[in-house]
Amino acid sequence: MFESFIGVNFWTALFVLLNTLAIFFVAKKYLFVPVKNMIDSRQKEIDDMYAEAGSARQEAKELQAEYQQKLSVAQATSERIVKEAVARGLSREDEIIRKANEEAAAIIDKASADIAMEKKKAINDAKNEISDLAMAIAGKVVERELDGKDQQALIDSFINGLGDGV
Repeated sequence: MFESFIGVNFWTALFVLLNTLAIFFVAKKYLFVPVKNMIDSRQKEIDDMYAEAGSARQEAKELQAEYQQKLSVAQATSERIVKEAVARGLSREDEIIRKANEEAAAIIDKASADIAMEKKKAINDAKNEISDLAMAIAGKVVERELDGKDQQALIDSFINGLGDGV
């Protein structure tokens, strides 16, 4: 009665169940296992790609840190070179100023020496002129004999002549 009411034959249901199990085992062996292997290999490829990307990212970070370190070293080096160049420039400037001051002092010393020499020469020339005048006066005195008045007049004119020359 159950069989007629539902319309299912036990042997047919058993045969369908066995067929289903057979198809399942065949599908498992030839379909599910290869598909699972393919999915596993794809998952492994994806995991490997993620690992490579992670290592590439880490390597990029290391390269960036190395680049930053080299850049800071280069900046420090360039600052040091600029400071050294400025110091050399200032040193050279001081040396040039010192040499110019030395040359100016030498020129001033030479000018002072030249002035002193010219002054001595002028004094010597004046002494020579005075001695020439004294010789001329002595010559005039010797040429003629002078009385007291003539001698006094000659001395006065000599002194007046000195005053005009000075």
